[in-house]
Amino acid sequence: MAGDDWKTLEAKLDELIELCSVLSRENRALRAQQQNWTTERAKLIEKNELAKSRVESMITRLKALEQD
Repeated sequence: MAGDDWKTLEAKLDELIELCSVLSRENRALRAQQQNWTTERAKLIEKNELAKSRVESMITRLKALEQD
């Protein structure tokens, strides 16, 4: 290989190394964001279940009042 070919190859390798670094950082950021969304989703599901339970309890009490 001629000197220019080596320099071209070296430049392409440097680009690939930089691209791998960028993609790795993006991947870590996306994984962290996914974890945050998963945690938030779990909290919202828990709040939703609590609200559902409270509404069901209120309905039961209202039905009991109707029967009195």
